[in-house]
Amino acid sequence: MLSRKTRYAFRALTCLAENYGKGPVLISHISEEKKIPLKFLENILNELKKADMLESKKGKGGGYMLKVSPKKINLAKVIRIINGPIALLPCVSLNFYEKCADCDEKHCGLRKMMTITRDATLKILEKKTLHDILFAGA
Repeated sequence: MLSRKTRYAFRALTCLAENYGKGPVLISHISEEKKIPLKFLENILNELKKADMLESKKGKGGGYMLKVSPKKINLAKVIRIINGPIALLPCVSLNFYEKCADCDEKHCGLRKMMTITRDATLKILEKKTLHDILFAGA
């Protein structure tokens, strides 16, 4: 399940995608338009900036903007930055793997099923982009 923070990140990124190529967008504008609490939004935007997805400009006319086209930002990357693993079990995660303490991975049927689930989910999330979100509701 996507966390509230991840859903807010997608809302904010959608706002920035709608304004792509038009210059920086004020954080207060994003907060108001997408109904995201300002302090929460600041944290999210800073994480996305640290991950090199956004750039910011200070002062008059400042704000945040996407560093690359919305067509180049895949959904899996955003989820991993904000939410962490995409896999439903830690022993199945590609980027956040952790061995389960009480499990024999070679014979675990649940692990095998969750690997299939992860692969199917990633097949979609790695091909879909921020641009796709913009036009999914149209």
